[in-house]
Amino acid sequence: MSEENQNQGEVVELEEEIKTENDGIQISNDVVAVISGVAVSEVPGVAGMAGGFAGGITEVLSGKKNLAKGIKVEVDGTKAKIDVNIIVEYGSRIPDVAFEIQNRVKKAVENMTGLNVEEVNVHVQGVNTDSAKGENKQEEVIETEETNEEE
Repeated sequence: MSEENQNQGEVVELEEEIKTENDGIQISNDVVAVISGVAVSEVPGVAGMAGGFAGGITEVLSGKKNLAKGIKVEVDGTKAKIDVNIIVEYGSRIPDVAFEIQNRVKKAVENMTGLNVEEVNVHVQGVNTDSAKGENKQEEVIETEETNEEE
């Protein structure tokens, strides 16, 4: 009985400290942009990123590929909004490419940073037609080889 009386008389106060996953951690917008850039580069149908003139000059002079090129990131607390500017391959279905970019960027950023991605806006800045021209040239070469064999 003496033990019960002692336990009843004691008031144990537990201070519960609730911490979120990112307390004290600040993630740079550039880091989120690089993560997004890597995710976008893995999507089939993307010919490249559409960046500004300054980004292209920096890439040429440094010799390094800028993985954040064409990506604008806004982080507000634990929420992120990402704008992606791309150039698509000729013949790719643009809505499918854009949807895949949105899914991959959201998944990659949320998994790696713990941020809640609210928006991934895809802006198509152009279409790369070099691959279409290359296919036409290959067809012409095959046709000329066939006509030479017949003669």
